[in-house]
Amino acid sequence: MKAPVIPAELGASTTLVQAKGSGGIDSLDGPFGMEESYLSIPQHPLGIKPSGNKYTAASNAKDSINPFQVFPDEILAIFLEYLDPTQLRLLGSTCRFLSTQSKSGSFTWRGTWRSTLLNLEKSQLSHISCDNVFSDVLHRPFLCTHTPLAPYASNIPARNAISRLENLSHAEFSESWSDKPFILTKPVREWPVFKSWDTQALLEQYGDVKFRAEAVDWSLKTYADYMQDSNDESPLYLFDRSFVENMNLQVGDRQESPLYWIPECFGEDLFEVLGNQRPDNKWLIIGPARSGSTYHKDPNATSAWNAVLRGSKYWIMFPSSGSTPPPPGVYVSEDQSEVTSPLSITEWLLGFHAEARKTPGCIEGVCNEGEILHVPSGWWHLVVNLEASIAITQNFVPRSHLPEVLTFLKENIADQVSGFKKEVTDPYGIFVQGMKKQHPEVLEQALDELKKKAEGKKRKWDAAVGNQNGETNGGGFSFGFGGDSDEEIP
Repeated sequence: MKAPVIPAELGASTTLVQAKGSGGIDSLDGPFGMEESYLSIPQHPLGIKPSGNKYTAASNAKDSINPFQVFPDEILAIFLEYLDPTQLRLLGSTCRFLSTQSKSGSFTWRGTWRSTLLNLEKSQLSHISCDNVFSDVLHRPFLCTHTPLAPYASNIPARNAISRLENLSHAEFSESWSDKPFILTKPVREWPVFKSWDTQALLEQYGDVKFRAEAVDWSLKTYADYMQDSNDESPLYLFDRSFVENMNLQVGDRQESPLYWIPECFGEDLFEVLGNQRPDNKWLIIGPARSGSTYHKDPNATSAWNAVLRGSKYWIMFPSSGSTPPPPGVYVSEDQSEVTSPLSITEWLLGFHAEARKTPGCIEGVCNEGEILHVPSGWWHLVVNLEASIAITQNFVPRSHLPEVLTFLKENIADQVSGFKKEVTDPYGIFVQGMKKQHPEVLEQALDELKKKAEGKKRKWDAAVGNQNGETNGGGFSFGFGGDSDEEIP
């Protein structure tokens, strides 16, 4: 058997040990987790191979695309994003190397984007051999789709494990747990939705209702068909903020017999002072295995809880402060407005999970069916469904994190404050006014805390550059402050 070429995306440190007769990779020696991750990677159904294989190939399909062959595959992929479905169909019918599809609106899911766009039954599919197509851009999504997730969600070091508790009172949460991730195992199991909701039950009652799945609005029936028959590397994630209204649900106080209620420990939410001007705060989440969210912080410096009704989710989290870097593989712009990370969750797992697990502050764990996880304000987190899942999540502002929320709303530019209606032009102002009316003592305490922090920063700055009279200890220079305004403090 001919020795296969090492896939370029595995890196120079990985050594191929054995290849399956079918053309898939059987075993690898390499970085932590690689052996398990690549154990079951099959051969690409169209025969597409990583780009490194082109160096021993007799022919290369890219040589046939004329002037386009000078462009890297990454540039070609960006170019294809500018074409509409009709143009993509025409291009795909002339060249097997340049083909991709998209679909929106009302349609029947056919298992793949190409079959759906062309409205093809499986019996109508033509199987075109792409044995002479070599592209990491085309092969890597396939590799990620077939990389097992279990190795990354297991063998969690004890120091990293998310704390697991049966339940917490509001006082216990406020005193000891508001800054820590944790999982509660009891509250969700008491909810009526936990006992009654599964995919089939939701389809029977809400199959024709449209929900937001990232950038598209699909009926639940269409999304369920997609969820059950898709091989996307990063499956579309149903993440709907209007589900309570769309499904005509009753939620609220436990005594009013709602379908679910907020656990006692999360009961205080200071954003309630905003009334109908509050930003989006609750979502229904449905997705297949491998769907999820790449690294982010929750909006407006809020905290959150995430309750799993069906399935299970793997979480990996990091605290955030001015002195700590973001998680490995995540890059943040200077003003914190842009976050760059690998395009897919599996790409991050393949490239950075081993490093992240060894990074101080790393917290990780699996939130199982009937459990609820707390995400503290400001924490970086990545979450991925280990199996098809249904969950409900809600953001809130506890008293202990009011200073952070006030700071975020006051200091951040408009495009970083999110979820408010367009007519709300001054989120900070209306929030402060609402707090003055309903919780004046709590607001005063938070503002005093912010003032003390600012004064502490100023004293540290004065000590670093000189004394309060403007005279430096070492004959250098010092900065003077024109007043006591917080905005003048670096």
